[in-house]
Amino acid sequence: MLALPPPDVEPFCTLEVELAPIMDLGLGRFAQRRIIPIVGGRVTGRVSGTILNLGADWQSVTHDDVAELHARYAFETPDGAIVEIVNTGYRHGPAEVMRQLASGAPTPPESYYMRSTARLESGHPDYRWLNRMVFVGTGARDASTVQIDLYSVG
Repeated sequence: MLALPPPDVEPFCTLEVELAPIMDLGLGRFAQRRIIPIVGGRVTGRVSGTILNLGADWQSVTHDDVAELHARYAFETPDGAIVEIVNTGYRHGPAEVMRQLASGAPTPPESYYMRSTARLESGHPDYRWLNRMVFVGTGARDASTVQIDLYSVG
């Protein structure tokens, strides 16, 4: 068997995502369903821009209180390129921590697990290099925003 080196991860960008109030769909076939509209924000780091007022995080919360995250939205760079973000992952933690988080109270991000994988895509010639990269993220949520720090996997 080959001894493959582990991948390196490097800080890439921070997404500061502004959210509208949660829309509760109720109990679906397999989980509690909700939609969290994405209404703005900013991107800083190796790429930068303004998160557009479109997109949402379509969540499923399972019977064991694991939130499955599936967000799709976009940002515009200062030079006019549009970059799509598809971010999927999980958020979970001890019941009391998750209740605190759901109430909107400040909750230390190290007290719960919020991890994701992301895909960034653009047709703009200056940003097509994003289409070939793998990203992992760590996140934190508060009452009206989410911060996701993305890392490129090399």
